[in-house]
Amino acid sequence: MASAVHNSNGASDRLYAAIGEFLARHRLSVDPAHYAFAHKVLSDERGPLAATVARLTDGGVRLSSRDIEELGGHAVAGTPAGAPPEPSSPPQLTVVADNKVQSLVARAQMQVEGFSDTVRAFHADTRGFGRDLRASRDAIRATGDSSAIDEVVRMASSMLDRVLSAEAKLSEVTQEADKLRHELEEARDDARRDPLTGLPNRRAFEDAFTTALTERANVSVAICDVDKFKSVNDRFGHVVGDRVLKAIAEALRSGCDEHLVARYGGEEFVVMFTGLAPADALSTLEGARAAVAAKRYRLRETDAPLGAVTFSAGLTAVEPGDTIGSALGRADRLLYAAKEDGRNCIHIDQ
Repeated sequence: MASAVHNSNGASDRLYAAIGEFLARHRLSVDPAHYAFAHKVLSDERGPLAATVARLTDGGVRLSSRDIEELGGHAVAGTPAGAPPEPSSPPQLTVVADNKVQSLVARAQMQVEGFSDTVRAFHADTRGFGRDLRASRDAIRATGDSSAIDEVVRMASSMLDRVLSAEAKLSEVTQEADKLRHELEEARDDARRDPLTGLPNRRAFEDAFTTALTERANVSVAICDVDKFKSVNDRFGHVVGDRVLKAIAEALRSGCDEHLVARYGGEEFVVMFTGLAPADALSTLEGARAAVAAKRYRLRETDAPLGAVTFSAGLTAVEPGDTIGSALGRADRLLYAAKEDGRNCIHIDQ
C-alpha cells in the first residue's frame, strides 16, 4: 500500500512540474484558467485537445490567452472565476460572427431556392405556350379558321404578361443577390479582422504569409509584444488596457504602413515585411518602437499619467523551406531574448 501511495504521489509531482513548465514555456500567468487548461492538456497527452495544442505550437509558437479561450478556457486571464466576461471577449464575438454567417447562408439558400422556383415556373409557362402555339398553327393550316388567330393573340398577350412578371421577379432576386453578396463580403472581412484594433487577425495573417511563400517574395516577420501589459490591466483595468492595445496597433500600422500588421492574440502583434532586406525591415520596425516609447500616455478620465508604454520584438528573415511555425518560432525566441535583454528593444537574426 505504501508503495502504491508513493507511486501516486510521484505521478502527481510529475504532472505538477509539467504544468509549471508548460506555463513557463508559453509565458502564461499562473491563474486558474491557465492552470486548468494546462492540466487538461497534460493529463491526457494523446487526447484531441493535446493534439490541437501540438499543431498550434508546431515550430516553437507559444500559445496566447486568445488561443486558450478559443480552445475552451472560458475564464479571461486576470478575471476572477465566476466573474462576467469583458464586453469585448473573443468567445462572444465569435458566436455573433458565426450567427451572422449562418443567417447569411440561410438567406442565400432561400434565395437560390426562390430563383430556382421562378426559373422552373417560367420554363413551364414557355413550354406550355409553345405547345399551344403549335396546336393553333396546325388548326389554322388545317381549317383556315380565323378564330384560331384570335386564340394566338390571346395566348401571346397572356405570355407577355407572364414574361413581364418573371422579369420583375428576376430583377428583385438580382437586387437581393447584390445585397447578399455585399453582406457576405462584409462578413468575410469581419471574420479576418480583429474587432478591437481593426487590424487583420491571426487567420488573415496566416493566409497572407502562405501567399507570400508561394510567390517566393522577400519576406521578414516580426512578433511584437507589449511590455508588462498585465500590470497595465491589473493597475488600470481592461478598458485602459484596450486603449493601450489600440494605440500600439495604430503606431505599428502607421509606422509600417506599406506592410501587413496584424493582431496575433492578446497583447501580441505580428508584422510581415515584403520586399525589404532584413536590415531595412529592422529600421522600419525600430521607428515604430521608438515612436511608441517616446509617447507618454494619460488616463482619459483623470488626465493622470499612465507612464511609458513600450513593446519588444523579435525579427527574422523567412528562409527557403520555412513554414509559418518555423519562422514565427525563430521570431518568438528572438522576442524572448529581447525581453531578457531589458525589454523595449528588437532582436534580429545575426
